[in-house]
Amino acid sequence: MSSAAAIILFLSAMALSAGAALVEHTFVVSQVNMTHLCKETLVTVVNGQLPGPAIEVTEGDSVSVLLVNKSPFNITIHWHGVKQWLNCWADGVPMVTQRPIMPNHNFTYRFNVVGQEGTLWWHAHVPFLRATVHGALIIRPRYGASSYPFPKPHMEVPIIIGDWWELDLPKVDWSMKHGSFDFFASGSTINGKLGDLFNCSGVKEHGYVLDVVPGKTYLLRVINAGLFSEFYLKIAGHKFTVVAADANYVSPYNTDVIAIAPGETVDALVVADAAPGRYYLVALPNQAPLPDTQTPEFTTRGMVQYRDNHSSDIANGAPAVWSRRGTKEEEKVEGPTIDVPVAPEMPDHHDTITSFYFHSNLTSLHHRQVPQQVDEHIFIVLGLGSICRNGKQSCKRGDKNETIVLATMNNVSFQHPMAATPMLEAHYYHTGSNDPMQELPDEPPRLFNFTDIALIPFGPKEMSLEPSSKATVVRRFRQGAVVDMVFQSTAILQGDSNPMHLHGHDMFLLAEGLGNYDAAKDVARYNLVNPPVKNTVLVPNLGWAAVRFVAKNPGVWFMHCHYEFHLAMGMAAVFIVEDGTTVDTSLPPPPADFPLCCGCDDNILSDELCLQTKKW
Repeated sequence: MSSAAAIILFLSAMALSAGAALVEHTFVVSQVNMTHLCKETLVTVVNGQLPGPAIEVTEGDSVSVLLVNKSPFNITIHWHGVKQWLNCWADGVPMVTQRPIMPNHNFTYRFNVVGQEGTLWWHAHVPFLRATVHGALIIRPRYGASSYPFPKPHMEVPIIIGDWWELDLPKVDWSMKHGSFDFFASGSTINGKLGDLFNCSGVKEHGYVLDVVPGKTYLLRVINAGLFSEFYLKIAGHKFTVVAADANYVSPYNTDVIAIAPGETVDALVVADAAPGRYYLVALPNQAPLPDTQTPEFTTRGMVQYRDNHSSDIANGAPAVWSRRGTKEEEKVEGPTIDVPVAPEMPDHHDTITSFYFHSNLTSLHHRQVPQQVDEHIFIVLGLGSICRNGKQSCKRGDKNETIVLATMNNVSFQHPMAATPMLEAHYYHTGSNDPMQELPDEPPRLFNFTDIALIPFGPKEMSLEPSSKATVVRRFRQGAVVDMVFQSTAILQGDSNPMHLHGHDMFLLAEGLGNYDAAKDVARYNLVNPPVKNTVLVPNLGWAAVRFVAKNPGVWFMHCHYEFHLAMGMAAVFIVEDGTTVDTSLPPPPADFPLCCGCDDNILSDELCLQTKKW
């Protein structure tokens, strides 16, 4: 296929279909001062707001986002969960799919949103900056809300759970890469607000408030944008009907609690059917129990507040979104309310079983055809390990200062590309890379009792399992290969769950379990009829998850844990999907305005200078 033909094909694919629209945004990334907890903090945000602006599209639309970088950091934006069919160039991973957008430079992301409905999100793919550079990406059905596979809601409400940091986030990333881990957020947020569990010199922080009308149904689009924690979400006196996860419809699932890990999205209906009053909306982080290391984690809460049917425009059907309340005047409430808000009974913060049951109960609403013939099997053990400092070949392991602790997949920790050319560009033009690459092994170098809690504390038992390597980890797949992956969480130095996110593809979640995966009995449990379809799969604490995906989207795709500390420590790999033999299975060339040097829009800087000044 000639380059001209490929360009024509790509432009045709990007063209608007009948009835579709071009949705355009300008994202200005800058630093602003925000005050919480009696402290003014300089934060990096988009368009001066936290969370950033929501992108709302209809399935079939095209999106164009001009990113203007007025921050001091190199930036890329990842469109989390957007499949980017034949458009890997817009996936937004620095030096994997593109050069970063440098300070005082611009770049335009262009992509189609086809064959997807529901809630996704966008975020910086620069370490730790996604804590403040993020927002919702909402995809509505092509034929309107009446085509939802559930009753049309009165209002759709983004609920973004996040963190509030009072630290220099790029420095936190640098420190974690070099073996220092005593850095934590100062609070948790709902739609950017800390809520009244936090106070500043006795004055409570403002919380998010959702006004509801009795009897109406609300679609909550829940996103976990936090860096470190899975959250439990509850509304006192109300129940959820979960209808979608990761922009894929699920069989309606009734529950009083939503479990959501970083990277995941959940769509849930809530009926305002309680007695008029005020009800706390609570987000509580969970964490593995002792002997796991205990870290500061913060519960936050907002409010669901009933309004009289005639007290606001919302009651009259105005297309309101979510309330950004906060000033004293805004706190004046019309209509009858209960003076004392009702609080829900929350799970224990060490309760990880509730999360396991929540995720295990999800099934796909539509019976998609799950490929039966599998071409490749990969068993991926997720854990921690270590390398010797200063490039030494031998050192003392355990609680010593001679090692750097890493996060690994099959004992290999991901080394971010250091070459001047991004991996996607090197792959497309067949120029190769100077980075030391290592193929992701099919299995770990040795088998052991992965979930033995005796491996959590430092000691001789875990020390023998610590030695790891560091490289740019890749795995190549032929076009159309059907791949089974089993992710196994381990107890080495920690017993965390692991939310594993695959770019450019969805995964069938076939099964999950606690303890060690055993193919002899667990394959028989695979759901091959209506498994949930996910872009981010939570591998349970000291457990496993089995997924299947079809490697059909050509390009270079990142696969990683969405806990930011695990990503910073190297729990990642690059999946390279080869071109097929046809035009519609081959990656087109980069867009005409794609930055082919590190100076981005003006091509002034050399790649070498860019590498000297990079800050991702």
